[in-house]
Amino acid sequence: MLDINKLILAENLGHRESGEFAMDLEPWSEERALQLARSEGLDLNKKHMAVLRWLRDRYAECGPTENGRALSHAMEENFMTEGGLKYLYRLFPQGPVYQGCHFAGVPLPPGSLDQSFGSRH
Repeated sequence: MLDINKLILAENLGHRESGEFAMDLEPWSEERALQLARSEGLDLNKKHMAVLRWLRDRYAECGPTENGRALSHAMEENFMTEGGLKYLYRLFPQGPVYQGCHFAGVPLPPGSLDQSFGSRH
């Protein structure tokens, strides 16, 4: 079945080689992530940084995710050995997709701020 949203997104993105999305990322440093997190009352450690680096690497390789749920599933799968979503929510209590993307400097996927999705507003 045709998914018009995917078609529109693909049209807007054009063809890109793997890794070309890295050019779309805003300048970022671990220090900047630490400052952002501190301003929201969260102290980041090595575990947090591993998630943030994974988000940046994934965006650089794959580009924007079609929605927040798809990114959440990808995060859960990647961090399953650590505990999956429970682990990620312990690290990012306001939502691993919302806070993770925010601190990693990657764009939020569509639908990430939907109340029914479980992210912060």
